Amino acid sequence: MKLDAKIPSGPIEEAWSKACFDMKLVNPANKRKHSIIVVGSGLAGGSAAASLGELGYNVKCFCFQDTPRRAHSIAAQGGINAAKNYPNDGESVFRLFYDTVKGGDFRAREANVYRLAQNSTKIIDQCVAQGVPFAREYGGSLANRSFGGAQVSRTFYARGQTGQQLLLGAYQALERQIRAGTVKMIAKTEMLDLIVIDGQARGIVTRHLVTGKYSIHIADAVILATGGYGNVFYLSTNAKGSNASAIWRAHKRGALFANPCFTQIHPTCIPVSGDYQSKLTLMSESLRNDGRIWVPKKKGDARPPNQIPEDERDYYLERRYPSFGNLVPRDVASRNAKTLCDEGYGVGKSGLGVYLDFSESINRLGEKVIRERYGNLFDMYQRITDEDPYKVPMRIFPAVHYVMGGLWVDYELQSTIPGLFVLGEANFSDHGANRLGASALMQGLSDGYFIIPNTIGNYLATHKFAKVEDSHPAVQQAVTEVKSRIDTLLSIKGKRTVDSFHRELGKILWDYCGMARTAEGLTLAIQKIRTLREEYWKNVTVPGSGDDLNESLEKAGRVADFFELAELMCIDALHRNESCGGHFREEYQTPDGEAQRDDEHFSYVAAWGYTGPGAAPELTKEPLEFHYVHPSQRSYK
Repeated sequence: MKLDAKIPSGPIEEAWSKACFDMKLVNPANKRKHSIIVVGSGLAGGSAAASLGELGYNVKCFCFQDTPRRAHSIAAQGGINAAKNYPNDGESVFRLFYDTVKGGDFRAREANVYRLAQNSTKIIDQCVAQGVPFAREYGGSLANRSFGGAQVSRTFYARGQTGQQLLLGAYQALERQIRAGTVKMIAKTEMLDLIVIDGQARGIVTRHLVTGKYSIHIADAVILATGGYGNVFYLSTNAKGSNASAIWRAHKRGALFANPCFTQIHPTCIPVSGDYQSKLTLMSESLRNDGRIWVPKKKGDARPPNQIPEDERDYYLERRYPSFGNLVPRDVASRNAKTLCDEGYGVGKSGLGVYLDFSESINRLGEKVIRERYGNLFDMYQRITDEDPYKVPMRIFPAVHYVMGGLWVDYELQSTIPGLFVLGEANFSDHGANRLGASALMQGLSDGYFIIPNTIGNYLATHKFAKVEDSHPAVQQAVTEVKSRIDTLLSIKGKRTVDSFHRELGKILWDYCGMARTAEGLTLAIQKIRTLREEYWKNVTVPGSGDDLNESLEKAGRVADFFELAELMCIDALHRNESCGGHFREEYQTPDGEAQRDDEHFSYVAAWGYTGPGAAPELTKEPLEFHYVHPSQRSYK
């Protein structure tokens, strides 16, 4: 398969406006004749459904929660980037573009990233108009703070609740369209397969999570905005319900999966507390603005942190990266923490932790200012750990947080299946091998509010859509396969729970395809995953039936998909003989321990095609071309 990214020709500054002008339009009267399915109702899906409904399309929006307000987008804490340059500190659209390409270690598509930077300013205006309560300076202007990978303050925030407030803005817009009748909201419903007819995405098969009822939904186009697959690791900062099933089922219907090994480890997570912990809690990257990260200079120093003198502390990020200090990108901060803990400098009972210390900022600014900036985050930390971060340093350790990989999409956010569009974290498009903090919210809203309303119209205006009946062979085949899969899971009656398999799978991935990877480890991981998957289909137990609410059955289907995805992640990581961003192969590093890319051989997007059960995936490469930000050894020193 030859991949056409559909990148417009000409200057990058004009690419998006040129593309919009060249796209075909659907006139207002004809929009009412088209139907669109949106799977997912978080920031990307909710904003897309609201925008398309406002334009006059007939939209069905699906979520597996009871309300769109429970989307995982609510968990984003620290902020959203935008090139407004309110602080007048050197910010610009080009600088945001440059920092994002560099932060992704030159493994992102330039045109997509530049468009994201351009749209960032409109996102803030949109959200302010919706009433999102961004923090403000004394004079009334919107406040900004810094995030990792940047030397300017470009991050807009609403205390530590930015994702929640942005989601409420999108939710209000969505509810307006539901009331107007342009959007039909279908909750407590999970997509289990994609319907492809004559090479085009024409609908989905769903199961209602309370009644167990299967349904067929036909449309002219399908949008997947279902988030990322970080829960493949079992322990992550993702909501427990977050999963990969929608994009994985689309992958098995023909959508290429791009860069699956590009997963992000966030440096500021509350450390694991026990073997049977089911979820990890993120402490916002914004804390690195005023918190200083350190470990004792003496290995195994078990003294309380406040008893360790200043000259016996190693502020290692400030020492190694004097230009950026504690605000280095996430992959750099995470690897340094892991290295020091591996060498015996870690803190806490497990030794898997470093300190995030606010004592200097509290002495300099006063506790009142710190409470105003981070109070809800400090309260959350204290409730979880029973430690007061105003008095003692927080303990943090890296954890799986975000995925840069996802379904391959072109510049129009269309997958390799015509009519299937993919938004937000579910696609691969904007972050390369590492996402800069405060860019996920930016991408989700850019995709939903400003990109998909243009690009999906171009698709609808240039294609014809025959009426599809539920009796169509492709529809019935999809339904039959969905039912067969569920019946099989219920019939196994093994001796191990779904969670026990998921936990073991996650440990394999974390050990061999986590913060550090080797060819030997990845080869072993693939073998272990295949063996464990074989046992899963023979020995998993799924109690209950498929005729009512059954959370074990939901998880069983999702974990089955995770097994297949985990193998592809390891295959992708094994084939990429370089280190870049979040993909750190120990065999490929600079003398001082930084990631060492191989631009000659790996400057491309790795897009994998499904070829059948047990068959090796097929690799298609999209070469990456850099005309405005030239690849160089990434340095934050």
